[in-house]
Amino acid sequence: MKITEFLRHNYRHFNAAALIDAADGYKHHIESGKKMLVSLAGAMSTAELGISFAEMIRQDKVQIISCTGANLEEDLMNLVAHSHYERVPNYRDLTPQQEWDLLEKGLNRVTDTCIPEEEAFRRLQQHIFEIWKDAEDKGERYFPHEFMYKLIRSGVLEQYYEIDPKNSWMLAAAEKNLPIIVPGWEDSTMGNIFASYCVKGELKPSTMKSGIEYMTFLADWYRQNAGTDGVGFFQIGGGIAGDFPICVVPMLYQDLEYSDVPFWSYFCQISDSTTSYGSYSGAVPNEKITWGKLDIDTPKFIVESDATIVAPLIFAIVLGQ
Repeated sequence: MKITEFLRHNYRHFNAAALIDAADGYKHHIESGKKMLVSLAGAMSTAELGISFAEMIRQDKVQIISCTGANLEEDLMNLVAHSHYERVPNYRDLTPQQEWDLLEKGLNRVTDTCIPEEEAFRRLQQHIFEIWKDAEDKGERYFPHEFMYKLIRSGVLEQYYEIDPKNSWMLAAAEKNLPIIVPGWEDSTMGNIFASYCVKGELKPSTMKSGIEYMTFLADWYRQNAGTDGVGFFQIGGGIAGDFPICVVPMLYQDLEYSDVPFWSYFCQISDSTTSYGSYSGAVPNEKITWGKLDIDTPKFIVESDATIVAPLIFAIVLGQ
């Protein structure tokens, strides 16, 4: 039985039914010729979302990505250091001393998975610094994702590949030259490392394009790609990866006063954040109508579940698997 057949037979109610509805809405959106933004929050790259997401990119099921700096870099870290990762199934039972022991071993824990500092962080650092420095010496400036694309295209990482390259969504995105928005990149490990070079006087902050420049880039991209019907918004998790790009629509027509800007034309969020007072990540989609992000008739879906479980299943339906 194909994955889609299994899901349609068994997933009939509650969050399971919402998953099917969201996937069907995604398929209809793409098949009608409209474009889709996918946002990645949390540690979806360390969860190896690339196994399914890379194929979505290759098959043109996503046209622009918004992600945290962590997701941008952690897909490449998994690509070059996979065999050095350590899984900790009993992570809920770890004592503070055991957590400290992981630190001393150079293992940074993300739930049940430990990222190896030397083989992952430092391996990327030694090569990305040369690319940062080369750009600065030439008086050039780029976005964080553009620097990562340069790193990939240089071929210098190929000697370290430890997974099948087809399972890296960053490689797939680089091949398509897909636009990526990375709000709050400074919060990531590579962002911290870049800042450390700036403190030491070895790099200038201006070499890295800023979040404001990402917003202006997105504004131009939306105007060029939304047409009259708008772009879809598929949000995995919450946080800045989703909050940042969704604001471009109200900015365009409220702050810039463009009268011909369509709302986001599809919205789905996979979230385990509970609806509560003041929680944007846990807000129901209709709240976004009041902020000028979604229209009354925009197809809206929310799947209240674990994105590491739900996203690959939705992608399987969209891909016809």
